[in-house]
Amino acid sequence: VQLVESGGGLVQPGGSLRLSCVASGSTVSRYAMGWFRQAPGKSREFVSAISWTGGITRYADSVKGRFTISRDNAKNMVYLQMNSLKPEDTAVYYCAANNGITTTVTYDYWGQGTLVTVSS
Repeated sequence: VQLVESGGGLVQPGGSLRLSCVASGSTVSRYAMGWFRQAPGKSREFVSAISWTGGITRYADSVKGRFTISRDNAKNMVYLQMNSLKPEDTAVYYCAANNGITTTVTYDYWGQGTLVTVSS
């Protein structure tokens, strides 16, 4: 499974961004998908995840109510809509695929990441 993220960039505090992840490979629609992030000098952390049907979603407490994960299996796409962004959301964001939905950083497949910078 190959994953490629896009949509990162520089945004002011309070702004919004939508990250996209396109997946290719065998039966990607059957994988749970997750978003993780890693800020400079910190460990990679869970942000959000969605089951392969889209019926189950999970969010880190720090992003609940601000971020929304979604997927379009027909297009092999996963999205992360990020609203009310804060400077502490600054990080490299990674898309990941796994055989089951989980909030741990043990996903099977990872993208290269896209940088999100929240700053005025």
